[in-house]
Amino acid sequence: MKTSVFTGGLAQTNGWLLETADGNLLVDAPEGIAAWLRARGVRIDALLLTHQHYDHVLDAAALQKQGVPVHAFAPYSQDLTLEKPARDWGMPIRVEPFTVDHLIQPGEPLALFGLEFSVAHVPGHATDSLTFHLPAHGIVLAGDALFQGSIGRTDLPGGDTDTLLDGIRRHLLTLDPATRVLPGHGPETTIDAEANGNPFLREA
Repeated sequence: MKTSVFTGGLAQTNGWLLETADGNLLVDAPEGIAAWLRARGVRIDALLLTHQHYDHVLDAAALQKQGVPVHAFAPYSQDLTLEKPARDWGMPIRVEPFTVDHLIQPGEPLALFGLEFSVAHVPGHATDSLTFHLPAHGIVLAGDALFQGSIGRTDLPGGDTDTLLDGIRRHLLTLDPATRVLPGHGPETTIDAEANGNPFLREA
């Protein structure tokens, strides 16, 4: 499996491309990623959403129009995309509506194109937040739950710090310390680095 990342949009959001011999998966769809994929000549066979905050889904509809099925924890909702709060904050955000084709059941194995994911529901940043762990490849796609030296913000609608820290403790810090963390923003890190150096996790 080959991994690569596109970072785009106002919030500098990561979209992770996973290329395998059986198909290509995209995790999150920040603004600009559809054009990036087109320029690279990469066909996407499925889109997985870690959550539906606007910065992670601005190109979801564009990809869906190309026939890419969308997998997420919950159906599309403007409550989840945070479009209205963003406009209230003076950000003229508009997410083109899309359809969630497949609802993901956390705790149940997810197998796509030769990849076996372990999926966990880790709310606290967003109510629909998921993490996607690939044990065979030693990586976890953490969305906005865990970053290098930080955690997802919890002051947005649906956020809760204690809930997020509990989810990180139960679903991420229990992974192999060498696991690479591919986050929704910023550079990749490892479980070991965050368990031992992340100031937000000292009490987690």
